[in-house]
Amino acid sequence: MMLRAENIIKRYKGRPVVNGVSVEVGQGEIVGLLGPNGAGKTTSFYMIVGLIKPNEGNIYLDNEDITELAMYRRAQKGIGYLPQEASVFRKLSVEDNILAILEMTKLSKQDREAKLESLIAEFGLGHVRTNRGDVLSGGERRRTEIARALATDPRFILLDEPFAGVDPIAVEDIQGIVTQLKERNIGVLITDHNVQETLSIT
Repeated sequence: MMLRAENIIKRYKGRPVVNGVSVEVGQGEIVGLLGPNGAGKTTSFYMIVGLIKPNEGNIYLDNEDITELAMYRRAQKGIGYLPQEASVFRKLSVEDNILAILEMTKLSKQDREAKLESLIAEFGLGHVRTNRGDVLSGGERRRTEIARALATDPRFILLDEPFAGVDPIAVEDIQGIVTQLKERNIGVLITDHNVQETLSIT
C-alpha cells in the first residue's frame, strides 16, 4: 500500500507556504521530508493527515483520493500522526495513556490488556508504566507517544520532528524505534531539520 501527496499547495493570505510538494511512502519504507524550520514541512503533514485542506493538489491512499476525508476517517484507514509538540496526556500514567487509545478500538478487554503489555515491553516502558506523563524524560515521552500511536495498528505513521526536545542519547533510541516501525511493515514519513539524524535511518 502507498500513501502519497501530489503537487499539494497551501496558501495563507495569498502567500504560498507549501508550493507543489509531492511525496510518497510505501508500507515498510522510511521517507524523510527534510528542510529548515519554516520550510512548510509541518504544514505538508497537516494536509496529509487531514488537519487542513490543500488549496490545490491531492492526497491518495493507493488509488483512493482521500483529500476530502476528515482526519478521523484517515486514521481509521491506517494513517497515524505524531506531532512535534508533546502529546502525552500529562496527568495520566504511561499505561493509561496507551489504554486511552486502546479503549477506542474494537478489541475485547482481554485483548486490550494483552496489547498494552506487548507495547510496554516492545518500547521498554516497564520501569515507567505507572509514571505520569508530566514526569517523563524526552525519550520516555517519545516512546510513550509512539507506543500509543501503534495502539490502533496504523499502516503509516507520520513523525513530525521526532528528535526535537530529546537528549542526544535518546536520539539513537528513537532512531532504533523508527527502524522497528519499518520492520513491522509500517510506512514512516518523517520530517526533520537535522539532516544527519534522519539520513542515518532513511
